[in-house]
Amino acid sequence: MDMEATYSEYEEWSDKGVPETVVHQYKKAVKQMEKNKPFEESLLAAEPPKMAEYQSYLDFELKEGDPARIQLVFERALAENCLVPDLWAKFTTYLDRQLKIKDFVLPTHERAVRNCPWTMGLWKSYLLALERHGAEHPVVSDVFEKALNAGFIQATDYVEIWQAYLDYLRRRVDFSKESSKELEELRGAFSRSLDYLKQDVEERFGESGDPSCLIMQIWARIEALHCKNMQKARELWDSIMTKGNAKYANMWLEYYNLERSYGDPLHCRKALHRAVQCTSDYPEHVCEVLLTFERVEGSLEDWDVAVQKTETRLNRVNEQRAKVAEKEANMARQEDDRADQRRKAKFDKKAQKKVQKKSRFGEKRKAEQDDYQDEWNDDSEQAPKRHRGDGDQTTEYMETETGLFGRKAPPGYKPALPAAKKAQQEAAAAAAPRQKEEKPELRNDQSSVFISNLAYTLVEPEAKLRTLFETCGPISQVRLVFGTKGGFKGYGYVQFESTVSVPEALKLDRREVEGRPMFVSPCVDKNKNPEFKVFKYNTSIEKHKIFISGLPFSCTKEQLEEMCKGHGDIKDVRLVTYRSGKPKGLAYVEFADETQASQAVLKMDGMEVEDNKITVAISNPPRRNLMDAPGSSKPTNLMPRQVYGSRGKGRTQLSLLPRSLHRQSESVSKVENGAASEQVLATGSASKNAAAEAKSLSNSDFAKMLLNK
Repeated sequence: MDMEATYSEYEEWSDKGVPETVVHQYKKAVKQMEKNKPFEESLLAAEPPKMAEYQSYLDFELKEGDPARIQLVFERALAENCLVPDLWAKFTTYLDRQLKIKDFVLPTHERAVRNCPWTMGLWKSYLLALERHGAEHPVVSDVFEKALNAGFIQATDYVEIWQAYLDYLRRRVDFSKESSKELEELRGAFSRSLDYLKQDVEERFGESGDPSCLIMQIWARIEALHCKNMQKARELWDSIMTKGNAKYANMWLEYYNLERSYGDPLHCRKALHRAVQCTSDYPEHVCEVLLTFERVEGSLEDWDVAVQKTETRLNRVNEQRAKVAEKEANMARQEDDRADQRRKAKFDKKAQKKVQKKSRFGEKRKAEQDDYQDEWNDDSEQAPKRHRGDGDQTTEYMETETGLFGRKAPPGYKPALPAAKKAQQEAAAAAAPRQKEEKPELRNDQSSVFISNLAYTLVEPEAKLRTLFETCGPISQVRLVFGTKGGFKGYGYVQFESTVSVPEALKLDRREVEGRPMFVSPCVDKNKNPEFKVFKYNTSIEKHKIFISGLPFSCTKEQLEEMCKGHGDIKDVRLVTYRSGKPKGLAYVEFADETQASQAVLKMDGMEVEDNKITVAISNPPRRNLMDAPGSSKPTNLMPRQVYGSRGKGRTQLSLLPRSLHRQSESVSKVENGAASEQVLATGSASKNAAAEAKSLSNSDFAKMLLNK
């Protein structure tokens, strides 16, 4: 760069002028610089690591073919990108194939593995280069041992580096001699490789990296071809088949070809017969090979035996395939039936909703509308988030008695005529004392617990709950909540004879019941106790507790405890799950003190657990949203729940109630367990609720208010 200025200074300095040779070389250099200048300028303008610019420069120099310049650009690129394995691989490959100078090649390989020791391909190329340039055997063996300790990132890397070293040892053996030191070393290396893959590699990665046993196959072929030792080859193949490879046709055919090449017809026939019995992926192909073999080698008796065995095997295979196909067809049919049932249920729901809308046309909306809509919207949920108080006793009796209609009318139900309504109300009033006589026991929230998140399909839920909670104390009653069609809704109440039993019952919270965690919480009326908190875990930093994420879903509490107990005394282990009981891959582990928790974070963070990299940190949960916290109130600017009038969901639902009354009744109730009990604004015919909150107004009062507006 900047040769022109240097040349001008040289002209001024020289008394005798510039020699012709210098002028010639200068012009040649300028011409060459014109080609290289775009690449140099792109390097000057680029930001590190400049890999794309260096790659373009290298492609240009490789086309030009000047070894010195190619080596120079490689060295410049590696000076800024010494941790890029691909760049080292390209440089060493160029030196191995083009330059082939030992003093350049071997030091470059050594630098490559020193900078990127985790890359198996660089170690493999280094071993080949050492052998290619005639390095001493101890030197090659020493490099191989360093490669084994380099820490490759996958199990197959260890298989490949062993194969490269075994190939090197095999090329050193003179098989013309019956026995030699090199042959014994080769056999010892094969045995050591199998032990290494089985113990070290499988312990680290959970697999040997060689499921097809390629190393054992090569060993067996060497014994058969070079050593003429078919007995050893057969022993090796027996070991291969016992490692889960007997069901694959290609493995049996590989063994058959070995016997065909170096064995005898007897062992060929034996191998094919075993293959017919064991193969599960391509049995037809194996049967065809057996029949072809008997056509060429066998007698009539051998042919008959082969035909009988192949027919028996193929018939069995066809039966199994037919069963599998039938099973899949049944599953598909069942899935279609379930889809039809879901569509039908959806259609029935819509039809039922239309009937209910028609039945309520023109009627007054009462306060129970909120509860009705909550129940309609929460049909798909496992349990409501609201704990009922004493004022909900009548409602609860309505839900538990499956014979009553409840809040939802069955399909086809028509409301009674206005003239008959009074008679129905009188009948209901007369039936109320009878219900109280049938269930004289009154609710006592102090001695009750609220049970939720149970499965809808729980068989005999009352008996199941009595069995679970009878160890906590004498049970007074179990009140389960059922839907209008008699189906269990997954929640209920257990009332004990004494309040002493409640703390014991709360200890069963998160107990697994038929695959789902059962939630147990105190039975509290949130209207009377707005500050009561259901969330029982700390939401601030806990320095003695660690938070683990990224766990495999199969990890159990016992496995996690075993994993963590080496770092300190464990007080508690909690796996976080969904409501369905399925794990989230998260957990909290509580230690005896902060020091043990800190040590666990340092040692466990980034650990591999069943191919999952876990993250470990001190427990510091995010702050809970104030609107989600128990006892908190939603902002007052939230709109109240929409109540549609006689026009349905019209676009222009004009309210005829003065705004002053709107402001008086827009307060929103407290949030209970994360759900707001919204207050319905009375409109049109539902003026009773507004009258309960404000004093009665005459027509003249309304007129004055409108004129003031």
